[in-house]
Parts: sequence; structure tokens; C-alpha cells
Amino acid sequence: MVDPRIRKLAKTLIHFSCGLKPGEKVLIESIGNNDPLEKVLIEEAYSAGAVPFVWLGNRSIDRALLMGCTDEQLKLRAELDCELMGRMQAYIGVRGGSNAAELSDVPQEQLKRNQRLYWEPVHNKIRVAKTKWVVLRYPTPSMAQMADMSTEAFEDYYFNVCNLDYSKMEKAMRPLKALMERTDRVLIKGQGTELSFSIKNMPAIICAGHANIPDGEIYTAPVKTSVNGVITYNTPSVHDGFTYTDIRLTFKDGRLCEAKANNTERINKVFEIDEGARFIGEFALGVNPFITAPMKDTLFDEKITGSFHFTPGSSYDDAFNGNKSALHWDLVCIQTPEYGGGELWFDDVLVRRDGAFVLDELLPLNPEQLK
Repeated sequence: MVDPRIRKLAKTLIHFSCGLKPGEKVLIESIGNNDPLEKVLIEEAYSAGAVPFVWLGNRSIDRALLMGCTDEQLKLRAELDCELMGRMQAYIGVRGGSNAAELSDVPQEQLKRNQRLYWEPVHNKIRVAKTKWVVLRYPTPSMAQMADMSTEAFEDYYFNVCNLDYSKMEKAMRPLKALMERTDRVLIKGQGTELSFSIKNMPAIICAGHANIPDGEIYTAPVKTSVNGVITYNTPSVHDGFTYTDIRLTFKDGRLCEAKANNTERINKVFEIDEGARFIGEFALGVNPFITAPMKDTLFDEKITGSFHFTPGSSYDDAFNGNKSALHWDLVCIQTPEYGGGELWFDDVLVRRDGAFVLDELLPLNPEQLK
């Protein structure tokens, strides 16, 4: 018997997130053992009159391939997968059951090669730009361990996070969108952080269940050359299998001029992938009321209530600041009291203190009202 929470999640993904219509083709990419959700997604796609296709992946197999991959091999793989992706109207990416550090010992040059020759053409240029896409995790014992929870407790947490009322969230986000779109100067203060930049004339995009599950963020992009100051991130981040902590970035006229972390040499190599990796492509605020602590999974951590993320690398087409890169690394800073607090100012007006919105029109975004 199918867990009714899985059925509810699948309905959300097919009918709300992707809004599948009869005859549309959807690619379901599943990495790890996610069979219960995969099967229900296929059933729901058929019930919508859509046509499902499936890719099955395994991170340990990816590692073996990446260890020896060549330019010619990656270009051919990208050419073939671009052909299929290019025929899809929607994409659902499910990740679960894999070791988050599986790629940690793949040489950096091999990871960069894969990012540039495979990920960029298949995912950035086609999937992100041209399909109705949504990505999510699937609850597993390994994820429960990352969250320091029992498997059963994590499953309950997961379905609370993923199955909240996204239409209510979307409505509560509209005043914040309007405020951001009439804002010029942003100032962020916190422990180890004094950062200023402009978002003048940049669109603000509401994310309430259409592209990520779990969801709960609103993003824009800074004017490319406007970023100045220092930011210290207080959330661990796994990138290419390595866990970075104590990340501190310094900016001058938009460009990242100094980067430090628990492995300063390694993090600077990440920013050497191309020139765009040293500029910021996204600024976003997290508002999911059920996500309150990091678990080293960006899809969850970037939605933490009272957080923001400030993203080195490429900007999105719908909030485009001119920056392009093979990198898009969502690094998160939490400003709730438990994580040191902080302040967010728009045009010299205090908008959020210690993770809680203080303006009347934004109070519905605080956790006690969104749950």
C-alpha cells in the first residue's frame, strides 16, 4: 500500500509544480533507490494524460565514470542526452539514498570537465532554460543521519516540509516581491558580515513549490558590480563531495577578491572554473517555516526560515544580471538568534532582524503564520 504522503507529494509535483497537460512529455530522473515515489510519479503522469520517461542514476557509478572521463566522451554523452532533454516539456529530478561525499575524491579537473561539457549544455541550457522543472530529495536513512534524526522522525519532518500549503506561502510572498522590486540598496549585517549591494531594477522571483520541493524562497540578483564588503557563511556546504565550513568571502566592486574556508586552497580552485564564478548570480531569502537547521543539503538549507543565500556564479535568466558561469553555488547564512542573529536593510529601512520580518506587510511570512 502506498504511503498517502507519497501520493500527495506526487500529485503536487505532477499537477502543481510541473502543471502537466495531456500529451506533454516529462523526464523523471532518479538517483538512488527511490522506487516508491518513481512508481507513483509515473502513475500520476499517466493520469494527467502526460507521457513519462525515466533516467535511473547511481552516484557510485557516476564516480567511476568521472575518474577517467575524456572531453570526447562527455561531449558525446551530452549530445545524446541533449536530444532527449530537448524533447521534454517537464523534468522531475529525485535524489535519495546516495553518499553525499561520493565524489569527494574525484580530481577537481575531472569535475570541472564534467560541469563544463555535460552539465552546462544538458541542464543549464536546456533543462533549466526550457522545461518546467522541479527537483527534490527522497527521505532515506542517510539523509536522516545528516539531519541528526531517526529515520522515522526524519520521514515525518520531510513530509511536513514538502507537503505544506504552497499556495498560502505564495500569497504571503507577494508583498516581499513588490518591496524587493522597488528597492535599490541592500545592507546585510551579522557576525563576520558587513555587505552592501544594489538590486535596483532587478525582478524578484517567488519560489513556492514550482521548481524545488521543499520550497520557500524569493530570489533576485545583485547589480553585478555593486557588491562590496565581507560575508561569513555559518552553514556547511557540500560541493563536489567535499564539506566546506567557515567560508568567508570578500568583494570589491562586485568581484570576489578573497576567499577563505576550512580548505582555502580547495575553495579557491572552485572559483577558478571561469571568470563568472567570482561574481554573484543570486541573492535570496529563505522562508520555509518547517526548516530551521542545516543538514548539508542545499535544497533544504537554502529554504531555512530566517536565512539568506548569496550565490557565486551564474544568474538565472528570469533575474539576469549579466553574469554567466558554469558555477552556481548556493551558500547559506542563517540569521536567527540561534545562529548569531543579524539585520537586513532595504534603502535604510530595517526589513528583518534576527531572522524575523518586522514590517507589517511581511509579518505573514514569519514561521508562526506560515505553518
